[in-house]
Amino acid sequence: LRGGHVIMLGATPDSKAAALEAIRAYPGGLQVGGGITAENASEYIEAGASHVIVTSHVFHGGALDSERLAAVVAAVGKEKLVLDLSCRRVAGSGADGQRPVYKVVTDRWQKWTDYEVNEATLLDLARHCDEFLVHGVDVEGLQSGIEEPLVEVLACSPIPVTYAGGVRSLEDMELIKRLGSGRVDATIGSALDIFGGALPYADVLKWHKDQQKA
Repeated sequence: LRGGHVIMLGATPDSKAAALEAIRAYPGGLQVGGGITAENASEYIEAGASHVIVTSHVFHGGALDSERLAAVVAAVGKEKLVLDLSCRRVAGSGADGQRPVYKVVTDRWQKWTDYEVNEATLLDLARHCDEFLVHGVDVEGLQSGIEEPLVEVLACSPIPVTYAGGVRSLEDMELIKRLGSGRVDATIGSALDIFGGALPYADVLKWHKDQQKA
C-alpha cells in the first residue's frame, strides 16, 4: 500500500532517525512530514521519500507565506510536495444551515491561520504541489466519525487529496467515497488494529484493492 505517511512528532534526533529508517526501507513508497522546511526537504527525498509533507513552514504568522512556499518548490519540485491543509471548523459557522467554514491550523494544530479551505484556495494552491493532505482536526483521533462537510469541500480539489480524521470503519470509507464523489482518498490511524484499534488492517487493504478493481 503506497502513499503512507511518516510524521515526525518532535524535532529530535531519534524522531528523525526513525523517519529516515522507514523511508529507506520502502524507497518511493512513503511520504514524510513534521518539521519539513525548504532547507531540509531535499534530504528526505534523497533518502527515499516519495514526497515531503509541509504545513507550518509555509503558513507563517497566521497566513500563507508565498516566499517560503516557492522556496520549498524550488528545493524538491512541485511533483514531490504535499501541502498539509489540516483545518478546524470556525466556531458558529454552519449553524445557519450553510456549509461550515474551515481554516488551516498549524504548529501541532494549536495556531489558527486566516487561510480558509474552500474550492478557490484548493484551485490556487494546486498550482504549487502534487497532492493535499487534510486532517479534520476537530475529529482527529476520536474514532467518532468523519467531518462530512469537509470531505464535500475536498471533492473540489483538482489534484489528489487525502482526508484524515475520525475514520473508524469501512462504512466511513464508503461515506468518504460517496461524499467525495470518488475523488477523495483517506488515511486511517488509531482505528487500525496494528495501532491498537479494532479495524483490521487486512480488511482495509482488501477494501482498497477492491476499489482499484472496480
